[in-house]
Amino acid sequence: MRRHLRLKHYSLRTEKAYVGWIVRYIRFHRMAHPREMAGEQVAAFLSMLAVKGKVSASTQNQALSALLFLYREVLGTQLPWMEGVVRAKRPKRLPTVLSPQEVQRLLLAMDGRPWLLASLLYGTGMRLMECLRLRVQDVDLSRMEILIRDGKGGKDRRTVLPRSLLESLRKEMERARLLHQHDLLAGQGAVWLPYALKRKYPNADREFGWQYVFPAERISVDPRDGVQRRHHVDDAVLSRAIKNARIQVGIDKPVSAHTLRHSFATHLLEAGHDIRTVQELLGHKDVATTQIYTHVLGRGAGGLLSPLDRLPGALSPPAE
Repeated sequence: MRRHLRLKHYSLRTEKAYVGWIVRYIRFHRMAHPREMAGEQVAAFLSMLAVKGKVSASTQNQALSALLFLYREVLGTQLPWMEGVVRAKRPKRLPTVLSPQEVQRLLLAMDGRPWLLASLLYGTGMRLMECLRLRVQDVDLSRMEILIRDGKGGKDRRTVLPRSLLESLRKEMERARLLHQHDLLAGQGAVWLPYALKRKYPNADREFGWQYVFPAERISVDPRDGVQRRHHVDDAVLSRAIKNARIQVGIDKPVSAHTLRHSFATHLLEAGHDIRTVQELLGHKDVATTQIYTHVLGRGAGGLLSPLDRLPGALSPPAE
């Protein structure tokens, strides 16, 4: 299963999730081999997740995708029931968006590296992992641009680098340089390279340009090949910082790193920028995905004057 996932260039996170679902599927059916099972067993497992596990539609669909990958790609089984399995219907939900004032309050309650990461997410519209995986060579301080490589769907794109973060980002990259020099002196300094770049450029993994802008504090074992390397900072660091800041400033909305990306898109549209430009910055394949932010603009439902407010004296409470 892992070998086929890596052959298809699935991410490490997807690999962990898919393998986890297959393990649960086999254990649910008392260690029966998947070749001995078919549509009835798949449907029973998915029903258990929905009824007993009460998982969301997206979680249930992820489990189904893992099972379909197992049967199609790993076992090479093409059965009629595979086409008839119905995916759970995902509810249409509007993204949570912060106001500019709420974003400012949130960022003022943060400091250090978490502040810079959160500021980059809001200032560039990057996804969380796109930000954490930034390489030094992809940050162009002179042109004020960030090149996002191998984003969602395997696409590259460029986004704006906020001028207000220029000095902070320069200091962070200098910190990464000093850490890299220390690693080289200690006989380390290698970083993970995608695809076959290590074979094509044997020394590239020790060059500073390929290092992460936000390296982890410690060297760890790479789960892909068991080699000790310095990875990028853990996403849990930022998640905890955002949660603490949200509580501190009294924002009652659910706020995550992706909320800052939603706010970036919405605030650009509110400022009058073209939706196609926002689509390119976000890396959306279809403009229909970007159009969801038009439903949360200030000139939408929140910009209307309710008929109640047009009534004479409607704003005055009745006398007690």
